Amino acid sequence: MPGSGYHNGHHAAAAVNGNGHAKLEEGDISMSDGDDLPLSQASRKPGTDARTSRNLKRKKPVYAESSSDEDTPLASSPAKPSKSNGKVVKQESDADDAYGEESSILRKSRVSGGRKPPKKKVKEESAAAESSEEDDKPLLSAKSSSRKRKTKSEDSEGVAVANGNKSRTRGKKGKVEDDASGLDMPKPKKKRGGKANDDPAITSPTKAKGKKKEKKEEEPQEVFRWWEQQDPNGDGTVKWQTLEHNGVIFPPPYEPLPSNIKMQYNGKPVDLPPESEEVAGFFATMLETEHAQDATFRKNFFEDWKTVMKRHPPRDGTKIISFDLCDFRSMFEHFEAERAKKKAMSTEEKKAAKKSKDEMEAKYTTCLLDGRKEKVGNFRVEPPGLFRGRGEHPKKGALKFRVRPEDITLNIGVGVPIPIPNMPGKWKAVTHDNTVTWLANWTENINGNHKYVFLAAGSSLKGQSDMMKFEKARELKSHVDRIRLNYNVDLKSKVMADRQRATAMYFIDKLALRAGNEKGEDEADTVGCCSLRCEHVTLEAPNFIVFDFLGKDSIRYYNRVEVEAQVFKNIRIFKENKNDDDNLFDRVTTSSLNKHLTSEMKGLTAKVFRTYNASFTFQRLLDEESLEGATLQEKLNAYNKANRRVAILCNHQRSAPKTHDQSMEKMRYKHLTLKYDRMKLRQLLFTQDPGFKRKEKYAEDESDIDDDWIVEHENNMKEKEIEKAEKKFAKENEKLKEDGEKPQSESVLQERLSGIKEDFEQLTRERETGKASQKKARPIDKLEEAIDKVTERIKTHKLQIVDRDETKEVALGTSKINYLDPRITVAWCETHDVPIEKLFSKTLVTKFPWAMEVEKEWKF
Repeated sequence: MPGSGYHNGHHAAAAVNGNGHAKLEEGDISMSDGDDLPLSQASRKPGTDARTSRNLKRKKPVYAESSSDEDTPLASSPAKPSKSNGKVVKQESDADDAYGEESSILRKSRVSGGRKPPKKKVKEESAAAESSEEDDKPLLSAKSSSRKRKTKSEDSEGVAVANGNKSRTRGKKGKVEDDASGLDMPKPKKKRGGKANDDPAITSPTKAKGKKKEKKEEEPQEVFRWWEQQDPNGDGTVKWQTLEHNGVIFPPPYEPLPSNIKMQYNGKPVDLPPESEEVAGFFATMLETEHAQDATFRKNFFEDWKTVMKRHPPRDGTKIISFDLCDFRSMFEHFEAERAKKKAMSTEEKKAAKKSKDEMEAKYTTCLLDGRKEKVGNFRVEPPGLFRGRGEHPKKGALKFRVRPEDITLNIGVGVPIPIPNMPGKWKAVTHDNTVTWLANWTENINGNHKYVFLAAGSSLKGQSDMMKFEKARELKSHVDRIRLNYNVDLKSKVMADRQRATAMYFIDKLALRAGNEKGEDEADTVGCCSLRCEHVTLEAPNFIVFDFLGKDSIRYYNRVEVEAQVFKNIRIFKENKNDDDNLFDRVTTSSLNKHLTSEMKGLTAKVFRTYNASFTFQRLLDEESLEGATLQEKLNAYNKANRRVAILCNHQRSAPKTHDQSMEKMRYKHLTLKYDRMKLRQLLFTQDPGFKRKEKYAEDESDIDDDWIVEHENNMKEKEIEKAEKKFAKENEKLKEDGEKPQSESVLQERLSGIKEDFEQLTRERETGKASQKKARPIDKLEEAIDKVTERIKTHKLQIVDRDETKEVALGTSKINYLDPRITVAWCETHDVPIEKLFSKTLVTKFPWAMEVEKEWKF
């Protein structure tokens, strides 16, 4: 049966200045004032942003439902199976592959010869951004303050909770101690007085009254404060002593379509067996997407589908040989109808379905790590489907096999019960390797990448990995001047390999380029610094270089940069006597570059440079902003502006959301609505006291609201009020019937509607006379206060419109998740009195508990 495919990735890098160039200063990656231009005005040309879905397949080592941002693939080369104490338990299997021959045919053509998961530690990275845009949404409430000594477990994947092992090191407030691994471990602050939601600015606008009792019933669990321990297992050796979990949860088996739903071939319905029908359904569900119109996607799907039909041919003997004669419309309409049914479910039905699902998955969501209960990140195995890929991936449309227990290796502690899979079959193997942090792994059939199940983002092991990553980037601060001096000397080296390496380091440092890796013929043609070809780099006298290539995730990197004369000369030399498809740096590889970087500083890689430059630049940009007396929205805009400039530097692009124009239109309409409200308040004020017309504070009118818009807006309000009154009347009568009382007569509704119509007729008269009705008289001081509030809301909303529009093609979440030290944001929020929930989603607050207690004086 088909298997699984996941997607991971990030993007390339760019920096621009006001002249459309990236000015590269010695020893810095400073950007000019033009850096705050929106992408449409920046030096980057409109690119072939190939993102098509947040869940698209990614190219580097892919972890099940998590993303990796490593520059060096962790599992793309052959490796030996993990062992613990030389012990790997292989489980026998007598399960028969339901797809049979075509499964082995497809596997042989796609999976690199018997690659197995590596013994060495697998680098762990957090979930990406694109990911989801949901993670970027600000929290509505700060009820669970991360700065408290004890916090309730978050209701999301990725929270590490514990009841024991509370070993802590205490010291003076603000001090930092070095642990055995050389990390700066932040000391916890004293518990702040008051509750987290004492501040009205961070209190949820609406509180569910019925949830208080439910919350009291929850058993509070203390977060395991691993960052307070003397040694947080950061030495790269043993990661745990005991580990117990319930494995992974497999998707349900395929349910055949109703007998009246058939795909058609040459105008006639085809009777497909379930195995072939399932694969046809994968394409049918995507019938009206861009993927289904792509020639490569259609070709790969059809080839794999035909392979499946060799084993499971149509039961009516139909020979399917031409894709153009296939009609999936009836299947598509059936799936759409089923989707509409789910969407139309009542609230109670949705709650019941969710409760049932949660109960079924409950045992898979957590594990016991050294006696502590911690959450598992990605315990669900992805169902079979069609690989979507990114950009011009040659395998998009290929069939992803259903993953079975026979494909999966489990990693658990010695002597603990072996979990039983929730579908027929036995595990491929069971190992007990406490030097790695994955719980399960398997190899997907599309690109032969290893997929891993890890603990959730907020777990102790993930947190330690994140913290060490940012501490390594901070360590680079004390070495970077020397490293830059060295590679500037090597720019003139007589040894060509050294000169090429120095030039590559220059680009990695100044432009935050990824190092790049070798790609196979069956992979998307994406490149990084070391794998640039001559066609990707163009020279423009006197000292400009134009980069134009597809970076990670097939995101186009276009940048015209001004470089030092020696760098310009070197590139000209490197391109001599080469064809366009020859490597620019033919004497440098990613491994040789990283080996040299390690000699400059222990643990230094191109990725560390990228993280350092992103965080260092972000800290500098935030420090440059003067926010004294700024409003909350002005502070948020300043933060997002700095984040946006770092995202542009790192080439974290995205396609403008399809709903962007619609969202902007709604925001502009709301902006005019606020101005309308202000206009009506001013009319009331002037009617009661004409003397206010001479005050400058109230002199500015709403000139951008014309009469036609006002008429349309008032008609819209009238329709909404009438609809609201009718619904309320119907609801009241339903309630009366339930109570056995006589319902209200129709005259009650008509009386209410008459009142509404009378109010809006009064608005029409006010529009004609310019004076407000006296029956709406309110105290002068209350009117002034209301006008001030609306004026402030207008100003805030306008800032939000600008911020939303400037961010439409930039993915701010990627840098927050992977490249910006979270302590920068926490310290900045402390300094400027900004609720952390305004900038960090619930997921990020959960992911970085170790960063939430730094002092406001902390700097990267």
